[in-house]
Amino acid sequence: MDIHRCRFVPYPPSAINTLAFSHSSSLATSSKGLPTLRLAIGRANGDIEIWNPLRGAWHQESTFRGGKDRSIEGLVWTHDQEEQDKNGFNVPGKLRLFSIGYSSAVTEWDLSNGRPIRHASGNYGELWCMAAQPREGSVKKPDGNAVNGMTEDVAHYQSLAVGCADGSIVLLSTADGDLNFERTLTRPAKKKARVLSIAWQSRYMVVTGHADSTIRAFDIRNGQQVRSMSLGAGPEEGPKEILVWSVKCMVDGTIVSGDSTGTVSFWDAKYYSRLQRITSHKADILDLAVSADGESVFSGGMDRRTTLYRRMAGSRLGEKRRWVEIAHQRFHSHDVKVMATFETKSVSILASGGLDTTPIIVPIREFGKEHHRTLPGLPQQPPIRSAPKKRLLVSWWDREINIWRIARSLPKSGEHVDFEDLPQSPSKRLVAKVLIQVRNEIFRRDILQHLQEMQGDESITGADILQNGSLLAVSTLSSLKVFRLKTKADSTIGLRKAELPRELGNIGAKIIQWSPDGKWLLLITSGNKIQLLRIASSKESKEAPLFLPQPVNLKRLRRKAAQSNYLHGSLGAYDRSICRAAFSADSSILVAGDLSGHLDAWVLEGYEDLTQDPPLTSVNEDDASSSSSSDDSDEEDHPTVVYAQHWKHSPTAHLLSKLPSAPLIMSFRPATSSSTPPKELTNGNGHLHPTRQNPYPHSHDLPNGEDRLFIVTSEHQFYEINILAGRISDWSRRNPKSTLPDEFRAIRDRAMGCVWDISCPFQTDKGRQRVWLYGNTWLWMFDLAQDLPRPDENGTSDSGSDGPKDGEYSKMRKRKREKAMRRKGLQDSGNNHDDEQSSKRRDTGAGSRIPKHEMDTGVGRKMRKTVGADGTDAKFITLGREISDESEAEDDEEGDDEDKALVGLRRGDDAVTTNGHRDKNKIGEVVRQAEKKGPPYWGTFKYRPILGIVPIGDGDGGAGEGVEVALVERPLFDVDLPGRFYGDQEWSERKDAELRL
Repeated sequence: MDIHRCRFVPYPPSAINTLAFSHSSSLATSSKGLPTLRLAIGRANGDIEIWNPLRGAWHQESTFRGGKDRSIEGLVWTHDQEEQDKNGFNVPGKLRLFSIGYSSAVTEWDLSNGRPIRHASGNYGELWCMAAQPREGSVKKPDGNAVNGMTEDVAHYQSLAVGCADGSIVLLSTADGDLNFERTLTRPAKKKARVLSIAWQSRYMVVTGHADSTIRAFDIRNGQQVRSMSLGAGPEEGPKEILVWSVKCMVDGTIVSGDSTGTVSFWDAKYYSRLQRITSHKADILDLAVSADGESVFSGGMDRRTTLYRRMAGSRLGEKRRWVEIAHQRFHSHDVKVMATFETKSVSILASGGLDTTPIIVPIREFGKEHHRTLPGLPQQPPIRSAPKKRLLVSWWDREINIWRIARSLPKSGEHVDFEDLPQSPSKRLVAKVLIQVRNEIFRRDILQHLQEMQGDESITGADILQNGSLLAVSTLSSLKVFRLKTKADSTIGLRKAELPRELGNIGAKIIQWSPDGKWLLLITSGNKIQLLRIASSKESKEAPLFLPQPVNLKRLRRKAAQSNYLHGSLGAYDRSICRAAFSADSSILVAGDLSGHLDAWVLEGYEDLTQDPPLTSVNEDDASSSSSSDDSDEEDHPTVVYAQHWKHSPTAHLLSKLPSAPLIMSFRPATSSSTPPKELTNGNGHLHPTRQNPYPHSHDLPNGEDRLFIVTSEHQFYEINILAGRISDWSRRNPKSTLPDEFRAIRDRAMGCVWDISCPFQTDKGRQRVWLYGNTWLWMFDLAQDLPRPDENGTSDSGSDGPKDGEYSKMRKRKREKAMRRKGLQDSGNNHDDEQSSKRRDTGAGSRIPKHEMDTGVGRKMRKTVGADGTDAKFITLGREISDESEAEDDEEGDDEDKALVGLRRGDDAVTTNGHRDKNKIGEVVRQAEKKGPPYWGTFKYRPILGIVPIGDGDGGAGEGVEVALVERPLFDVDLPGRFYGDQEWSERKDAELRL
């Protein structure tokens, strides 16, 4: 594969302004994580990202796009009260997400479609902070009475407390699924003290931090101020007022504050007096986070430090416990603006973010014993596309689209060219730019900039370009635009807006995709409706493409909602949100997958007949659905026939199994030489005639092309499915997850996309069927023309990847199983006291365990305990907390063992067995035969943060072999960030920054 490493493609990631977990910490929860647990991240460009911790995998599920001059400054989740239905069963309460941002309005978001549901605003100042009331644990009955003896005056909903720039504190009610103004706790005084931070001490007490060196406490029952706590005057050479950037309350009511002097203060819960203060930062403390047990506090600030404090016992008898700074580390490269925590018995994590755009996950209970985890700051779905035949690369962000032309670096394969005679032309060129603003067309320098008009100032949700580079489609949530591209004499691209029917201009989409043949445009709306637009291009190249006014609406199969514990809350229809879609190579099969793992498949039956008139009006879906009891019968009774073709559910759609997790990659194998191309009937269907009852006749023949769909899930499991057969392919059955390389299975960054490299598909001894997968920091190749080595064969094969070989990982996995048995008492561990992994534990949701010899904080994890005077009864004990959840690791091992047995049956072990036992000589022969075909997989981690990889060129990789691609990198040091704080000891860093300026 020939790679163009591209660092010229701009993509400015946005700063993280706020973080919020969907659930409060609960040490009574023993599971690895709640199934409905989500982390919401608000960014400065108005985007909201929803992350699923996924038992430590951390998958970015969706992104709610913002718009121009919109910023998310605060996020909170609420959990509606559980109710009981008429049968007495508990119904889980709904999880709701609210945001604020540089305005006087609070916005509630619809999780299923990523759009605002409602706004609440009033006659008060700009909102600066927000907090949700602690949740009550009672259950409300249908008759309105409360359970567990609760009285009616106890609120069964969570109020929102909002702090304003004019000093007022406003309460908003979330009762009855609405958002309404409830009351104002305090009116602005003459000296307007801006409310910078807010927290709930209990269900009735609100604590606020102000810009006038004051912390105030209010009782919401009477709206009165209970106490005012002063931090005194500011530093001598600084401002007079101290800014209280953050206040938090612990489980025992203790108040913690962080201010602009870099000081953390602890306040008594009853008398509101200051108990202790610690000056641990060299600049402002911007946010605080407290642990669920109230024994740990984290602070982050402008000096990039993340500092841990813990409550320690006094050195003298009877001395009170005091807070001590334990350690500090610089996980971030810029200001640490926000923090959030979540803890259960087995999960204990701190999430932080700031101006460096990357979320960081830090262990709390195992701080210093586990690695921290850096999540990607780039989007999960790459914002780049390509037109390989024209060597065009399209990238977008916010409201801007750039189109680049990538020059060929090497001659085509088979050409004999003197490299000295090659023209010296730039390797890339920006040939067009589209800005989504309301202005007129302008010209600047040699680059043509088309500033086209679109509705509002929404950010782009999707874009796609045809493979031949003739059409570019761009969508926001409320509008769609299609541009016709034409190369000019100076090699720039001229864009002309294609006229759309009025019915189609207002159709927005979150996912937009052209079919490979360029005849269909797929739109997946924010409401998860699937629509297909038929494009009938004229044979005259000068004429703009004609869009049929009637879109084809595809309906999804009805699925039974997943049952979950009512205490975990409900995300509503969020799990049914479509996240991926894929066309087959001949554009006759369409598959869509949602976050729950369900797949829906449609096929295009019939043959194209351009002599048939397309339908001009749409069928009333409501009338159609009322005349039938199922969606399938609707499609059969009221088909939308376009040019004698009709989209319908695949006959085997109901056989497609639910994936164990959401799909990250869905891609059909490219077309092969044996695939039968679809027929195009220019003289009409001679055996089909329109009638009064059937004005649009069509054939019912199904497609017969390539139907193998390759899927990678968010748990990095591979599946290849024969869509027309409704089952997994033979390759997928012979290669379960246990056969994947251990180094690949250890990757934590999720897969982002894939590129196919297919040649000679039916000459297995010469050809290759490679798929290149990539994530934020890695690139791996798998050859689907051959099976992956079995775990017992990995030790003799060499994949060529960077890092330890699979044989070493297999031995490590075997040692882990043996040590797990020793922990259960099945083996004697007396002779293995010094083994590093003998106290192996599951991680707490951040990074992996730090080896003992690499630990730079804390004390050893073992000590020798002697019982008796002679010391004969001595044993080693483990210090620290043991993570009790070992069941998942053991289940994984048992599942791998079952997969190994199935692999042997499906691959036909008779070829490598002698008298019922596996013959090492025969295994070696099989491995040697496989090596002649090339490595079955290969991987590298040498590339910088990858924004995306797309094919460039006509499929010939130039002088090398394989596909030609553009690999777009966006390292953080290439991003323009504001100036950061430098400490007294950072002379070299400050000097380098001054030189760059």
